[in-house]
Amino acid sequence: MPTIAHEFVWPDRVVIGTIGLPGARTFYLQVRSRSQIMSVALEKEQSALLAEKIDEILDELMVGDGNPFSVPATTPVELVDNDPLELPLDEQFRAGAMSLGWDPSTVQIVVEAFPVQEIDDAEFDPESIESISELESLVEPSEVLRVGMPVGTARAFAKRTREVVGAGRPLCPLCGTPMDPQGHVCPVADDL
Repeated sequence: MPTIAHEFVWPDRVVIGTIGLPGARTFYLQVRSRSQIMSVALEKEQSALLAEKIDEILDELMVGDGNPFSVPATTPVELVDNDPLELPLDEQFRAGAMSLGWDPSTVQIVVEAFPVQEIDDAEFDPESIESISELESLVEPSEVLRVGMPVGTARAFAKRTREVVGAGRPLCPLCGTPMDPQGHVCPVADDL
């Protein structure tokens, strides 16, 4: 079955946001183009890494000969988006693999999110696989979310994502693990 591609080439809005309280938040990549909205669940670590890698790509492009793509060094004020996720929130899928790239023809950062792939161990017999194409058909994703972001929007997306990730539970100054409001048993404090 061919992969269903949900493409947002010039979206009106693309953000990372959360639902839930710190310690029990679910992260979402949400994109809107006119009346079409799509939300994909992510892990906190995926969100943080996505922001980091987007900034790295933008920083590399910025120092190119004369900054040919007019990449902003900071987030353009007019692109700051602090609004909550749009409701109702319908999760399309939970992201497994993700890819990130640069499209010089549209001058956009391109993010792709693929659903978590589950292969039934009872049906998967590596000995019965006769070709690479047969193996690829077993792990071919059912769908993909592909989002293009102009450089200013990408810079704003990365900034917001870092803020959303950082708004979780405070970290223990001794061991660095998140502290719950109910208390924290610190393994480092026991050693002092």
